[in-house]
Amino acid sequence: MSAAPAARGVLIAVDGVDAAALLAAARATLEALARGGISRWDASGVFQDLAVAEAEAGPPSARTLLLLYAADLAFRLRWQIKPALAEGRTVIAAPYVETAVAFGRAAGLPAAWLANLFHFAPRATDRRFVHPPRNVRGSAVKGGFVGFGCDRMKRSSEERSRRQLIDETVARLRHADRRPAGNRRSKKS
Repeated sequence: MSAAPAARGVLIAVDGVDAAALLAAARATLEALARGGISRWDASGVFQDLAVAEAEAGPPSARTLLLLYAADLAFRLRWQIKPALAEGRTVIAAPYVETAVAFGRAAGLPAAWLANLFHFAPRATDRRFVHPPRNVRGSAVKGGFVGFGCDRMKRSSEERSRRQLIDETVARLRHADRRPAGNRRSKKS
C-alpha cells in the first residue's frame, strides 16, 4: 500500500509599497483561507538592527539594502515559508520578490543582477498587488521595506529623491501586475 501524497502548500505573494495596505491585504486574504499564516519582511530582525546602527555605519546603498532583503527572505523561507508549505498550509508573503525587484530597478540596479539575487526564491503560486490610489504620491508612503529603504538609503546627487524612487517603484509594480503569471489575482485600491 503506497503512502498518500504529501499535502502541498500554497505560497501567495502580496507586493506593494505601503506597509499598512500590504498587511491589510494579507490579513484579508488569510481570513478567506481555512489555515495559513503571514510571513512579513524583517522576520530576521536585520532591518531593526540597521535602524539602530550607529551613525558611523553610514547610510546603506540600494544594493546593500537588497542584499539584506535577500538574506531576510532566505531566513523567512527557511524558518517560516517552506516548513508551512511542507505541512500543506497557505503562506502569504508580504512583501515577496516583486517589491524588492521593483525597488532595485527604480534605484537603477540591473535587472539581471536582481534576477540572479532572487533566483533562490520559489515562484509564488498566486500573486496579488496592492497599489496606492493614483492620487497618492510617494511622499505619503510610510513603513515597509520600500519606505525603510528610501528613508535610509545613501544617495548621490544624481540619484532620485525619496518621492521619485517610491513613485518609480509603484510604476514598476503596476507594470509587473499587468504581466501574465498563471493563476494571478490583483487587488487594486
